[in-house]
Amino acid sequence: MREPSRAFLLGPLLKGVSRSFYLTLRVLPERMRDPVGLAYLLARAADTIADTSLIPPQRRLALLLSLRDQVNGATADTALADSIATEVAGRQEQQSDERILLESLGPALAVLAQLEPDDRQAVRQIVSTLSEGMEFDLRTFPDENAGRIVALREPEELDRYTYLVAGCVGEFWTSMTAAHMPGAIGKPDAMLRRGVRFGKALQMTNVLRDCGKDLRIGRCYLPATMLHQHGLSPQDLLLADASPRARALMLELVRKTLDHFCEAMTYTLAIHPRFIRLRLACLWPVLIGMETLLLLVRNDDWLDPAKASRLQRGKVYRIIAYSLPMVLSNSLLRIWFARQMRNIDAVIRGFNGR
Repeated sequence: MREPSRAFLLGPLLKGVSRSFYLTLRVLPERMRDPVGLAYLLARAADTIADTSLIPPQRRLALLLSLRDQVNGATADTALADSIATEVAGRQEQQSDERILLESLGPALAVLAQLEPDDRQAVRQIVSTLSEGMEFDLRTFPDENAGRIVALREPEELDRYTYLVAGCVGEFWTSMTAAHMPGAIGKPDAMLRRGVRFGKALQMTNVLRDCGKDLRIGRCYLPATMLHQHGLSPQDLLLADASPRARALMLELVRKTLDHFCEAMTYTLAIHPRFIRLRLACLWPVLIGMETLLLLVRNDDWLDPAKASRLQRGKVYRIIAYSLPMVLSNSLLRIWFARQMRNIDAVIRGFNGR
């Protein structure tokens, strides 16, 4: 197989594995695109290793930790590359983008070595932190085929998890922006804190949307103490009447997620309007995430994985189209966001008023 080029890795392959996130990547300012795109590729490779259920969890963990070492500059390990290619890539569909990515880790690490020192260190840090979240999953939850469910213990554990797998991305994004787009954002310290909340908002949305699917592989991200307060156990969430019984808990977590989204919108509006691409890159996940939450709170079967609250592609494209003439106006964006908040809040208040 011919070694893939940097252009292929950060172009067609990145598009293939990032799907909707590629829309955000493409509108990023050029100076940010390579480090952010490469960080995504490496994190996606690590995630694929962690999620390949045909390989025992302990072996996945060993491969994940070895990849982390390689990202952080350990001497190239050809045995690791061979193991990933045979054990993990071989488990993916023939010629799938994920398989090609895993077989291209050597070239991807070579691109990492070519980045400017500050960018290289930032990419190493974000991939390492994200891999800690994957390590957390592998150490905390049982084998996907074990037939049992383990729940996180406390809300603080869920909050820490959302930082490891998404909140840290907000920090990385903010650091990249400050380094490559001087004048785009306000005070870095405040924006770093908001960036963390931004990432947590998106991950909490994912946790709630994908809860039914995760339960069926033994993972319950809804904390056990909160379940207990609502008279539930993790196993109860698999019962036929689980969605209505757990609805109050879901809405409680949606409220917390909305608080994060308010910070994410503040973050977006703090970006100077002349940085249109950067604004759009932040605005789209906020608006799409809020619409996903609206679907979720309206979904009477939210724990049924066959009825997960996912936006149709056409709706995503409409959000993108509507945002273009509004992106420069903080007033119009505030009105749009406030309408989304009211729509979600109306459903929550309607439930609480029963």
